Amino acid sequence: MKPIRPRRSALYVPGSNPRAMAKAPMLGADVVIFDLEDAVAPSEKDSSRDRVVEAVVALRRAGTPVEVVVRANGLDTPWVEADLAAIGAARPDGLLLPKISRAGDLRRVREMIAVDVALPLWAMVETPRAVLDPLGIAEAQDERLPLTVLVLGLNDLARETGTLQVPGRAPMLPWMMNALAAARAAGIDILDGVHSDIADAEGFAAECLQSRQCGFDGKTVIHPAQISGANAAFAPDAGELAWATRIAFIFDEPENADKGVVRVEGRMVERLHADMARRLLALAEAIAAKG
Repeated sequence: MKPIRPRRSALYVPGSNPRAMAKAPMLGADVVIFDLEDAVAPSEKDSSRDRVVEAVVALRRAGTPVEVVVRANGLDTPWVEADLAAIGAARPDGLLLPKISRAGDLRRVREMIAVDVALPLWAMVETPRAVLDPLGIAEAQDERLPLTVLVLGLNDLARETGTLQVPGRAPMLPWMMNALAAARAAGIDILDGVHSDIADAEGFAAECLQSRQCGFDGKTVIHPAQISGANAAFAPDAGELAWATRIAFIFDEPENADKGVVRVEGRMVERLHADMARRLLALAEAIAAKG
């Protein structure tokens, strides 16, 4: 089992807001995404880039436990080359790439990043072309610049397709599950998109529950008030942990060593269930280690 890094909540923070950037690593999110794209006006792109690089370097020196990711501007913008050069030099924990539509987009990015830079890549799935073939994106791997996380961008998908973002997200569920299946086939993580109505706590909670049930690893958020809800939704609860503890190593018991299935408290438990239980316990341990 590969090491698990909790990504229950990933907070977008505008690179143009130094006050928010200073506070963000202390708010309890598993991931902080310093944003140079949507949240930054064209006139502030250069100054925000410098500010973000300075923040990343400072956080690395401080050894913060928060995973620090930077979202660059898109491939079709005049700022992307400067972004990739600066972000690569700063060495954050990840580089988030917006509007990745096909595997070739990742290839272009890798060609633009200096050959001495090794950095995990994250890719936004937020275009019609991307949701038609997320597997092609997820499997476009590179040892030096590996793709490690997919991130849904449902607001952009809504804009480009005319799809309404309604409670329950029924029109978008096929795209969401297609992207999730692609991530799992490639062995990488996937995060759900943002809930834009900050005042709608009930709707946010419902989306967190839905995406946890669908199998997502966490949710991107746009306000500190959403962090605790996402952290709780994507962490195993007491009942899940109790059951996982009960069955995780049940096939290690001598009487079950040659069995493929056993009955536990009236439920049939296969070896795959034990594997899932061990992963759940590992996630809980990783969350506890964060403090």
